[in-house]
Amino acid sequence: MRTPTPSRLGVLALAAGCVLGVAACSSSSDNSSGSGGDVSITVNCWPPTSDPIDRKNFSDDIASFEKLHPNIHITPKDEYPCDDPKTFQAKLAGGQMENVFYVYYTDIAGVITNGQAADISDYVKNVQGLNDIQPSTLNVFKSDGKFYGLPRTNYSMGLIYNRALFTQAGLDPNKPPTSWADVQTDAKKISALGNGVVGYADYSANNQGGWHYTAEIYSQGGTMVTPDGKHANFDNAQGKAVLQNLQQMRWTDNSMGSKQLLQQSDVLPMMGSGKLGMYIGAPDNLPILVKQYGGSYQNLGIGPMPGNKTTLLGGDGYMFNVKDTPAQIQAGVQWLQYEELTPAQGQFNYQRAAAEKTPVGLPEPDLWNGATAGSDAQAKSKYANVPLENYSAFESAMKTMPGKIEPPDAQQIYSVLDNVMSAVLTSQNANIDSLLSTASTKVDTLLANQ
Repeated sequence: MRTPTPSRLGVLALAAGCVLGVAACSSSSDNSSGSGGDVSITVNCWPPTSDPIDRKNFSDDIASFEKLHPNIHITPKDEYPCDDPKTFQAKLAGGQMENVFYVYYTDIAGVITNGQAADISDYVKNVQGLNDIQPSTLNVFKSDGKFYGLPRTNYSMGLIYNRALFTQAGLDPNKPPTSWADVQTDAKKISALGNGVVGYADYSANNQGGWHYTAEIYSQGGTMVTPDGKHANFDNAQGKAVLQNLQQMRWTDNSMGSKQLLQQSDVLPMMGSGKLGMYIGAPDNLPILVKQYGGSYQNLGIGPMPGNKTTLLGGDGYMFNVKDTPAQIQAGVQWLQYEELTPAQGQFNYQRAAAEKTPVGLPEPDLWNGATAGSDAQAKSKYANVPLENYSAFESAMKTMPGKIEPPDAQQIYSVLDNVMSAVLTSQNANIDSLLSTASTKVDTLLANQ
């Protein structure tokens, strides 16, 4: 689960030569259809008019791409949110989806299982840098060895913290806690500052409590469901450890404050105003904290997910309409490489982003390994306008910490676990064993009915 805030970082400078490799630069009739070898595709997730810079960049990128590929014509579709849960399945079922359509990681498996996306395996073989995309990200779009899409962004959950409060509490802002015991200790010291400062906050409403519970059980090495996806798997030692830790911070340490039933819209203002020490979040929260809630990049840091076992992985990308022609699939793959998967271009045009005063240097997206990761990091460092050292602990941990995507039927499961999180944080005598047993039974029923 993630607030849908798709970002487009820049407009492409028209390349002096062909930068996508021989296959990507081809405009032969073998890869086209229609009059004169032309092919037309529709692509959704055109940034909204409320985001004029990103919208213009996306439009300009299309124009630059079409100059390199005069036989390909792209029509962006003005739709926001890009993957609206209220309409996504209806559009798929009704055959109304664009040729190249945006999708969250959590929707991909269902789209593939229902036969609603085209197999693009034969068209991605020449995607430059494909083998450098992190396997945990690329595999989300694969099933039985076949490709059904390509990623645009990914994110890993971590611990967002206020460096200024760390310093005031006598903590080292360059060493965020890496265990839940350390989180508890540091939260007590931060809350002792008084003046309305809260040491640690967590979500427990609007399905966001279940989302954070999932991230936290992953961090303990646990899972939400069994490997076959048919049964709940959180009524165990790892699941209890999450709640016992929260219960102690809330009621014994008093480091979580008295106001509970929080969600993102409550916690981000607390962090932005300097009244919160730590909470679990993804790097995309940082620009929101600065732009909307008065935070400062100098005071904001992100460390690895406490526990160092596994982090919740999420993100988005694009899939292809099952009705697409081979020429449309080929054109769509070329466009995605141009806009989403080439360092220094499209969303990774850091030079343009810096000129627009868009933050450059945040640890997201983090798509690549190998040589491609190196070239991206070099370009990011060159144009960085945020303090890279504030994210170094997070980035170092992400190189080795495995990621796990959200469970099947995530939103329904999260709704069940909201009740567990809220009970522990609002009732001092909440019975953790009983809460988990009841929730496990409900999730078993939910999964059995899918």
